[in-house]
Amino acid sequence: MNASGNHSSTSFELLVMPGFNLAATMAFVDPFRAANYLDGVSHFRWVFLSERGGGVQASNGASITTRSLSDSAGALPDFMIVSSSWEPEAHVSPAVRAVLRQAARRRVILGGIDTGAFVLAHAGLLRGSRVTVHYEHIDAFRELFPETEVSETLWVFDGSRITCCGGAATTDFALHIVRNLHGSSLANAAARYIFAAQLRDHGTPQNPQDREPIGTSVPDTVRRAIRAMEENLEIPLPIAQICRKIEVSHRQLDRLFSHHVGKTPVLYYRDIRLDRARGLVTQTKLTMAEIAYASGFASQVHFSRAYKERFGLAPSKDRIEGRIPFEFRAWPMHRRRIESGEKR
Repeated sequence: MNASGNHSSTSFELLVMPGFNLAATMAFVDPFRAANYLDGVSHFRWVFLSERGGGVQASNGASITTRSLSDSAGALPDFMIVSSSWEPEAHVSPAVRAVLRQAARRRVILGGIDTGAFVLAHAGLLRGSRVTVHYEHIDAFRELFPETEVSETLWVFDGSRITCCGGAATTDFALHIVRNLHGSSLANAAARYIFAAQLRDHGTPQNPQDREPIGTSVPDTVRRAIRAMEENLEIPLPIAQICRKIEVSHRQLDRLFSHHVGKTPVLYYRDIRLDRARGLVTQTKLTMAEIAYASGFASQVHFSRAYKERFGLAPSKDRIEGRIPFEFRAWPMHRRRIESGEKR
């Protein structure tokens, strides 16, 4: 990855979409701020853009001031980074497509944060590329853009296309850019200054299987069972086959799931298939029959009934009203919910 041109400083345009993730976007910018401060040199410059300019509200309710795409016309940046979160396709206007395609023609490095890769893909700029998005949106991306390889890693540098899953990973993402352009010494200094304790390597998965962030864990037997389930969502395996695969008795697996997950293996397997389905319902235009099949349900009637039981509304209604309200969003794997009154 090399920035284009021979500028004295590297320039970024950050194109933010309504509802973007503010924390992830600022975590991306801060290493560049720190590098400039520590060296006393403007190695990096950045500007926030939106289609119309003015204030743009983030997903947490805060707003930032932006320049409009038309105001930024002129000299192209070295990097153009799209930051978006929910409903990225709703904001891919002709003007946004035109700006991104012009940047691509002029060999600007294009990037995406969180769901930013959806915007680039809708603009036709990721065919044959390898990218990443937030894990909650990976299934939808694969269904919508089969010509683009999507990785479950924290970030991907693929030539002139760079993407990051969002969250705290954007700090690592930016620090790798600092190191690529100005060396390890400045990247280390910037990391220390912003208290980034450890720079994660390329290829680091978004959700490592061997640890939990706060140290709690589930037994390896449960993890291996869950991994087998996650790898077989379209054609579910019988629980007895999973037991044989991981060399544990059905009774023992039931006991482990009841204690560590709070539900039976059968119910957990059904729920992760429904979680996948909900992403496809709310993030794609696939038919309900296609989604039912992709989620391992032979009958659309059975699928709709199970969907409503889990999420409280039918999939067809969820597509119209939903975009996944917060209280119904899929919970990360291996977590045991503790709200009162939950059905087990």
